[in-house]
Amino acid sequence: MKLSVTCIGHKEVDHLKELFPQLLEWADELIYVDCESGDGSFELAQSLGIKSCQRPNNRNLNVNKSYAMEQATGDWIFYVDPDERFSKELIKEVKQAIQKDEAAAFRLPRRNHFFGHWLQHGGQYPDYQLRIFKKGRGFFPNKHVHESLKIDGNIKTLKEPMDHYPYRTISQFLKKMDFYSSFEASHLFEKGVRPSLSNSLKFLVFKPMNRFLRRWILKGGFRDGIPGTFAAVFDGVGWMLRYFKLWEITDKKEDR
Repeated sequence: MKLSVTCIGHKEVDHLKELFPQLLEWADELIYVDCESGDGSFELAQSLGIKSCQRPNNRNLNVNKSYAMEQATGDWIFYVDPDERFSKELIKEVKQAIQKDEAAAFRLPRRNHFFGHWLQHGGQYPDYQLRIFKKGRGFFPNKHVHESLKIDGNIKTLKEPMDHYPYRTISQFLKKMDFYSSFEASHLFEKGVRPSLSNSLKFLVFKPMNRFLRRWILKGGFRDGIPGTFAAVFDGVGWMLRYFKLWEITDKKEDR
């Protein structure tokens, strides 16, 4: 069974310098789609002999993920992000699983690391990710950046986790938060959501408070110290930020 690994990136050259050599050790085929990085990411991929191409940086990341998957020629596809890492134990389990051929897809647990600390609580672990599937049996609807793969067939769960390093610094977190909140605000606007008293209470009070209390208290995020508290607080703040951006979009549209 041939395993194709796909990856897209936008200004992720520091992560890719670590990731590419690791992937080349075990992937039968590696496909990289560069999304207007301009930081040397594409040149790095080419210098390593990786099958690579350049595409517009679509705000819905899954559009380019889908494109990368379409280029794969393997029997199985494993799509990864630049900020993820994979242990030898996990790769061994993956290869054994696809050889047994007992499912159409596999999900695996993910350990999220904030500012160098693994968040074990607050709903951050095991954070199952559906990433591995038979070619032709999985696809993205391409409607929302946070949507999951749709699988035609049964799904099994692996035991070994992969590691995720999305935020090495607070500044990096805030930058990504700005990107995702803009996408979410646009998505709300397209769905017909508009600023109102009821929506103000929903997005500025009830949702943020519920998200914080659930992650920090009910799911024990406080046990992860400052990083866990930060994650719980900004999980709530994210809802507020997308609502304020929704107001901004609506205000601009009305002015026009």
